[in-house]
Amino acid sequence: MTFVKSLLAAVPLMALAIDARAYVSSQEAARLGTSLTWVGAEKAGNADGSIPPYNGGLTTAPPGFKTGDSMRPDPFAGERPLLVINSKNVEAYKGMLTATTVALAKRYPAFRVDVYPTHRTASLPQAVLDNSRRNATNARSLNGGIAIDNVMPGVPFPIPQSGAEAMWNFLLRYQGVNIHSKYDSWSVDTAGVPSLAVTGEAFVSFPIYENLSKPFNSSDIYYQLKLSYTGPARRAGESIMLKNATNPAEFPGRAWQYMPAQRRVKQISILAYDTPNPGTARALELYDWTLVGKQEMIVPYNTYKLTYARAAKSLTTPDFISPDFVRWEKHRVYVVEGNLKPGAKHIYQKRRFYLDEDTWAAVASDQYDTSGQLYRGSFAFFSQSYDQQVPDATPFMTYDLSKGTYNINGVVGPHGGIRYIEPLSTAQWVPESMAGAGIR
Repeated sequence: MTFVKSLLAAVPLMALAIDARAYVSSQEAARLGTSLTWVGAEKAGNADGSIPPYNGGLTTAPPGFKTGDSMRPDPFAGERPLLVINSKNVEAYKGMLTATTVALAKRYPAFRVDVYPTHRTASLPQAVLDNSRRNATNARSLNGGIAIDNVMPGVPFPIPQSGAEAMWNFLLRYQGVNIHSKYDSWSVDTAGVPSLAVTGEAFVSFPIYENLSKPFNSSDIYYQLKLSYTGPARRAGESIMLKNATNPAEFPGRAWQYMPAQRRVKQISILAYDTPNPGTARALELYDWTLVGKQEMIVPYNTYKLTYARAAKSLTTPDFISPDFVRWEKHRVYVVEGNLKPGAKHIYQKRRFYLDEDTWAAVASDQYDTSGQLYRGSFAFFSQSYDQQVPDATPFMTYDLSKGTYNINGVVGPHGGIRYIEPLSTAQWVPESMAGAGIR
């Protein structure tokens, strides 16, 4: 499957079936639940103890949390950094940092990486873990990894054999079922001046996780998003809806937009197709994907202080996000690299993603332009919703290294945090509903 109308549209279904393969034997899958977690992470810690063994994640709320609250206190607020990386010592640690992190440290003397003790906080519902185990021997990769089949709601390939399989794990990972948040998006220009790009209300739904006993069908919507902008005044009233099916080769992803001035809903091309957000990597068919391997990396993690920060402007310091709010930890990540296929067109010639082994979230990515130069870099800020067993990476940011600007999106702290809700009605997920929601 793909996320836009792809080359697969011209491939006969019979050819797709012939190309189907199941990669993992029952002997390999037996590692799940023993040396590996059910989603494929190494249970053991690393050699020097800086990455601890996995013990089931964080499932107990810290003191001060009220049941049902959408603002989650930092369970590690009393900890202090073990190490500080900056322009003076970045060379010694560059093997454990993304290219973007190294570039920022070299460019800005005040930039720093505060490295805290590592906590493997990820926790998932048992039914999702059980499905992931089943997928190891049952899920199939089609047409060189562009499409997948016979997948239960969970991690499709807990023991990935290719870069494409690892990327499917990222795209279809468990992130909750129905989520509601109000948020801000802030941009900081070359002069270091922050400005509010948009304030909005977001509803996110992962319908395939509503029935954990049902495998995906090709027409099933696995992801849908509904945004309504409430500010600033020039954007108020706009609305966007996205829907992606589990096999877009047959059912391409769709997007709609409502503009108050036009007073109509119109279908548009898929948004975010070129977005550097590590949470959007949906141009799978345009790239040749390589699973580079697993690596110990220092990445943003357990960033409760940033995710639930109540004052957005305090985050947006000149040149880079305030280091006071970013917690970095050492974790094992899968490194996956995508190189643009000959003849394909995209603003990125090469993309490198860093997928957390415990959640399959893309905690960071590096993007390179057509000349091979580092162009943009992105970070997602992970925190476990310990009251819901949901790994969350709502806030994300992008540095444009060519312009010296950056943007942070999904700033939910000023608006009350992240809420897990009951499903919206079917009527609320039809494009026609956007006109009513988009009135100024």
